[in-house]
Parts: sequence; C-alpha cells; structure tokens
Amino acid sequence: MSFYEAVGGEATFVRLVHRFYQGVAGDPVLRAMYPEEDLGPAEERLRLFLMQYWGGPRTYSEQRGHPRLRMRHFPFTIGARERDRWLRHMRDAMDDIALPAPLDRQMWEYMVMAAHSMVNAPEASAEQAQAAHVADPTSISVEPTAQSGAESDAKTGDDDGDEPIRISLA
Repeated sequence: MSFYEAVGGEATFVRLVHRFYQGVAGDPVLRAMYPEEDLGPAEERLRLFLMQYWGGPRTYSEQRGHPRLRMRHFPFTIGARERDRWLRHMRDAMDDIALPAPLDRQMWEYMVMAAHSMVNAPEASAEQAQAAHVADPTSISVEPTAQSGAESDAKTGDDDGDEPIRISLA
C-alpha cells in the first residue's frame, strides 16, 4: 500500500490542501506571493503535486512536467519568515486531518525539508538590517573619517578642510 492510499487517498489531500490555503488566504505575507486573484489554481497545483509525490496519480507531471520546485519558486523572495509562516499553516492543516502519528511524522518531515529547501533569501543579521535602513532616502551625506588632518587629506585627496558634503535629491 502506498503512503497515498494509507492516508486516505485523494480525499485526504483535498482536505489538507484546502485547509492550508484557508490559512494562506488570511496571511498577508504569504498571500502577497500568489499572483492569482483566486487561490484555486495554486491549491490545485499543490494538491496534485502532493498526491503524486506520495504515490497517487501522476496528474501533476502530465499537466505541468517535472515539478522543478526550486525553479518554480525562484521568482518569489522566500526567507525564514515566509518559510515559517508556510510551515505554520501546513502544520495547522495537518493537525486538522489528524493522521496516525507515524504517517503524520513522515509527512511532516517532508514538509519541513521542502519548506527549508525553498528558502532563496538569506537572513539578514540585525547589523545588516540596520545598515540597510536609510533614514532620509532623498539625501546623501558624506561624513568625515576618524583620521585627522594631513593623514586624512592624503588618503582621501581632500585638501580644503571644509565640512562634509551633503547632496540632496529632494
């Protein structure tokens, strides 16, 4: 018996994926990643993929070719936040279908591995996030270095001793 059959076949995957997309529909971070106005096409694609992956009909590949999951998800920025929210909605959906513990564990391990493999944006450290923050995006200010006098002037080519230059884009 395949995993697909052991969990209840198509009916189980319909329930799982429908419940998952109910969570996605109400999640502004994930919802923004779905270009369709209606989540129905995405729901169908995930359902068909999961059914095929777990030993059910090969409809996904017949309609769409090789899954190429990373390639298909590449246009979307997927970081830790998106991964974790995806997993939270999938865990809620899995809890709703209440598989027997060994089957739940097997499916959940796959979901975690798949979610981690879709991440394509590195996590920014707090320092990187702060450095990327621009307080006033309409101006640029060049600040003097900690070096003094002639030493600084020799390295920078600055020989006039004036205040820092401020360029305004406003």
